[in-house]
Amino acid sequence: MKKDALRLDLWLRDLGPSNELRKWFGHRAERWPEFQRRYREELEQPFRRELLSQLAELAQHGPLTLLYGARDEERNQAVVLRALLEEGAES
Repeated sequence: MKKDALRLDLWLRDLGPSNELRKWFGHRAERWPEFQRRYREELEQPFRRELLSQLAELAQHGPLTLLYGARDEERNQAVVLRALLEEGAES
C-alpha cells in the first residue's frame, strides 16, 4: 500500500529503528532477538522516549494501529512497539 493511500492521523517517523539497525537486521529471523534488544536501546534516547510517551497516551484513548513496511508479520518494529506499550500498561 502506498503511503498516500493510508490516510494517516499521525506518523511518528523518528520512532522507527535507525537506518543502520534496519539494514543490519535485514529481516533475518536469527537476528530478531538482537534486533529487539538494539531497537529497545534506541528507544531509550530522550527524543524517542517522548514520542513513545505520545504513542502511549494515544493508546489510552482508543484503538491504535501500528503500521510497518516489512513482509514478516511476527518480526518487525511494530511488534516491539506493541510489546513496549503493553508493558507500560501493566506497570
